[in-house]
Amino acid sequence: MKEYAVVTEITSSDAERKMLSDAGYANPAINYYLEKKYMGHIENADQVSEKIGSCGDTMKVYLKFDEHDLIDDVRYEITGCAGAISAAMAAVDLVKGKTIDEALAINDGDVFKVLGNIPEKKHHCIQLAVKTMHKGIQEYKTIKAF
Repeated sequence: MKEYAVVTEITSSDAERKMLSDAGYANPAINYYLEKKYMGHIENADQVSEKIGSCGDTMKVYLKFDEHDLIDDVRYEITGCAGAISAAMAAVDLVKGKTIDEALAINDGDVFKVLGNIPEKKHHCIQLAVKTMHKGIQEYKTIKAF
C-alpha cells in the first residue's frame, strides 16, 4: 500500500505573513503591509511632497484637504521595504480627519504604537513616513498662507 504525503496549500500572502512575523513584525504592521490600502496617488491632490530616506527608500505623499482644512485623504507611493510601507499606511490612519496642527503633532512613537512592532533596524522607516507626511503638510500650510 502506497503512502501519500498530505500537501497543504500555502498562499503567497501566508508565506509573506510568516516571513514578516519571523523577522519581528507584529500583526498590525503585517496587515498594513499586505493590504497597502493607502498606496497610490490622488488626482488633483492639494499637495504632493517627496522625501528620500537615509537607506534610499523613497516616499511620495499625496494630500487632499476638505473645505475646513481637515485631512480628507492621503496616499503614498513608495519604493521601499515592508517597514516603510507599513509605517506609511499606519501614518495615514493617524492623520485622516485631523486638522493640520493635529496631524503635525503625530510622531514616530504614535506610528510605532499602531504598528505594534517592527524590527529595530527598520525604525528609520517610521521616521521617514512621519517626516514625509510632515513635509507635505508643512508645504501645504506654507502655500495656503499666501
